[in-house]
Amino acid sequence: MKRIILNIENKEEDFNEFVQEAFNRDILNFLVSKDTFSEFKDIERIKTFSKDSELECDYIIYEDKEILVKDLEKNNLKRNIGFFKELRSKNDELEIKKLSNNPNIDFIIVSATDWKIIPFENLIADMHNKDTELIAQVENIEEAQLMFNTLEIGVDGVLIKPKNINDILELKKIIGSKLNIELIKAKVINIQEISESNRVCVDTTSILSEGEGMLIGSTAMGFVLVHAEVFETQFVASRPFRVNAGDVSAYVLVPNEGSDNIYRTEYLSELKGGKKVLVVNNKGEARIVSVGRVKIEIRPMLRFELEVEKEGKKIPINCICQNAETIRLVDSNGKAKSVVDIKIGDEILAHIGPGATHFGTAIRETIIEK
Repeated sequence: MKRIILNIENKEEDFNEFVQEAFNRDILNFLVSKDTFSEFKDIERIKTFSKDSELECDYIIYEDKEILVKDLEKNNLKRNIGFFKELRSKNDELEIKKLSNNPNIDFIIVSATDWKIIPFENLIADMHNKDTELIAQVENIEEAQLMFNTLEIGVDGVLIKPKNINDILELKKIIGSKLNIELIKAKVINIQEISESNRVCVDTTSILSEGEGMLIGSTAMGFVLVHAEVFETQFVASRPFRVNAGDVSAYVLVPNEGSDNIYRTEYLSELKGGKKVLVVNNKGEARIVSVGRVKIEIRPMLRFELEVEKEGKKIPINCICQNAETIRLVDSNGKAKSVVDIKIGDEILAHIGPGATHFGTAIRETIIEK
């Protein structure tokens, strides 16, 4: 689990509001001072950090390497310890790497004001298998997200001084639990050929893996998992960043940021470079990726009518895909299956949608789509 340490050394006017919101969001690590430590003394579930060794905090942070080394040699440390280092040169980077080899140092907080990405890439690569945590001191939410995503593995945590309540909300989103979308088996009941349609290819800025794709549907009642073009064939090279998604009128699931609902719908025709979409694997695990570009071309298509039985009701799902061997849906075993090989009676992975939507957002309204 990634660690967020909130710097609340100064007891400002909205101090109590910040702390309460952090508690509400299960952010429980605080960098404190003599002015603020007393606020946390009797709260068991939180962890306190301080640069002041006189405070009875859970973690003491050293800033002087010589004092740290002497105390380590005495071997009578009664608390978890960490080290703060401002990284300005290659020698600083090497010093951090060397200190991280000591199992008695629980974490190292690194502040890099000039060069940021390359030094942290080097530190992450060196320290990701060690017990010593790498904590990045960051100035804002954008830097925090960057540090958590660097080299994909990211740092173990960040130290940040929140500027407002929204910073705490955004921080929790960054390290939030994985998105999960329920997948269910849908039976193919009819297949129809369409001579030509405007087909949409969604090219992302990410590499997609076997088992991953996008949830596409002709109505908001349900969506079919359309597999990414990750497979190499004798006639066509793989395009692991691409999902040949469907026709221009189809819905695709996109992240619903700032809402309790993890997704909303958007028409494929509305997607363009810079927008975000949800990529979902055959276990229902979802992640957010960026769109690099969208290609719309005229192609022959196949319209699949499917049916899901849930709670004694039959729910219809429709999906239109390009009629080509390289376009694949995902079968009930989680395997990619070419649309040209799918037959009536086959079972395909799908997701039951919200039904009625208004500009992509689920609403309680009577609506008929067929």
